[in-house]
Amino acid sequence: MATTDQMSEAVKTNCAGVEIDTRMRVGEAWVAADERETAPVINPSTAQAFAEVPQATEEDAQLALEAARSAQPGWAALTPGERAGYLRRVAELIHADSERLARIISLEEGKPLPESRFEVQGWTAGFFEYFSGFGRAAHGEILPSDNRGEEVQSRKVPYGVCVAVTPWNFPSAMPARKVAPALMAGNAMVVKPSSTTPLSALALAAIFERAGIPAGIVSVLPGPGGKLGEALVRNPITQLVTLTGSVGAGERIAAGAAENLAAVSLELGGKAPFIVMDDADIESAARHALTARFQNNGQVCTCNERTYVHRRVYDEFIDRYVALARELKLGDPLDEATDLGPKVTQEELEKVEQMVDRAREQGGEVLTGGKRAEVPGFDGGYWYEPTVITTTSNDIEIMQKEIFGPVSPVMAIDSFEEALQFANDSEYGLSAYLFSNDAKTVHRFIEGCDFGELYINKIGPEQLNGYHTGYRHSGILGDDGTHGLEKYSRRRTAYVSWREDTAADLMPAAARSNRPA
Repeated sequence: MATTDQMSEAVKTNCAGVEIDTRMRVGEAWVAADERETAPVINPSTAQAFAEVPQATEEDAQLALEAARSAQPGWAALTPGERAGYLRRVAELIHADSERLARIISLEEGKPLPESRFEVQGWTAGFFEYFSGFGRAAHGEILPSDNRGEEVQSRKVPYGVCVAVTPWNFPSAMPARKVAPALMAGNAMVVKPSSTTPLSALALAAIFERAGIPAGIVSVLPGPGGKLGEALVRNPITQLVTLTGSVGAGERIAAGAAENLAAVSLELGGKAPFIVMDDADIESAARHALTARFQNNGQVCTCNERTYVHRRVYDEFIDRYVALARELKLGDPLDEATDLGPKVTQEELEKVEQMVDRAREQGGEVLTGGKRAEVPGFDGGYWYEPTVITTTSNDIEIMQKEIFGPVSPVMAIDSFEEALQFANDSEYGLSAYLFSNDAKTVHRFIEGCDFGELYINKIGPEQLNGYHTGYRHSGILGDDGTHGLEKYSRRRTAYVSWREDTAADLMPAAARSNRPA
């Protein structure tokens, strides 16, 4: 089997000066595009295919899971410090290859290059760096026993084989977010990346091999979410499934995993409210709201999805916000000056277009944007103008359903209580924002905003040592930090005695104390 450094030119694709390896990792094997049916990877800037990727079969899923089950005990037998060493090596290799990895993201997802660089260096490498720091962390606890000469040991042990289903909006960071803690906890993992953006995950697979991670510990299987996803999730070898994706995907995965009672962690959609009170710095609030809405073209689950502004500062905010939105530059994602790239697919573009049309029908007023954009040199790409819409109703679709695009609905509110009521009136519960300098308002927001992740006078992204978790339709459990690591372990309890027992000693202590004289 050839190593990554020895791979032939036949498995490489070169696009815009970026070298891409299109092979998939199935257990111990590398599978090239000429060995399976393939699917094109589309550059959303041009709507043109630039690579062909092999599509994993149900048989590949079985082979990858079996390889993971075989390799995992040896991986778990390493000390945490030894596993941490592999994670540090992965991070080093990611940093060394960061420019190529960033350009792959920009090509397959359309993300502006500066954002892609942050994804690779700040998050992809960052997850491996952060979780490698748990090499000497506590892995259990000793509890007192009710009996003398005994103790109760509670230790963390890995699940064994995990499956990760990752999305297209952060095609490098999301696999890393799941693989790094899973491996640190002693698990093996099979990753199914989005079929829209598989190349970043495949690039990580090659890095894992170069870092010396044993074959079988991480497989990466691109392919459609239907049959392939079902084959991974419903397989009895799979002990834990972690997904970042849509609510519908989460529901299907939860149902599939339930067949074998596999553990499930789901990070799903979001509809983040962004509240601006009348005591806030309006210039700062407008700029933060803009970034929180339009970063990655609005394709972030924590994005500012609906903005509520106190009526006393509403006009000032809207004027500044619209002016800033009009300054955003659409263009080539590989151009350093670009602010917004294209939508990721034709389907996503049409969804946003339809939501804006329905907002107009339901009384929304488009202040800027509101239609597909024309970008010179990129005819046919999935471009949409940065759009700001005002509304007087919190019940219209665009205030209730996730947009996931460069469209920002804004509404005036008369009080914090009204804003909080509108914010909580949602099926989602992931992230929420408040801009206010009043301590009581901040406290009421923290106490009463029914979301898992709150930002006050700042925006994200979330930090590696936090805990990224949502309520309601935004998911189950979460990622990052010590709690994100803990979900990849389960507890094993041992009751240990060192003394010789008499027959009477075998009786529970409580029973001995109450027995008749």
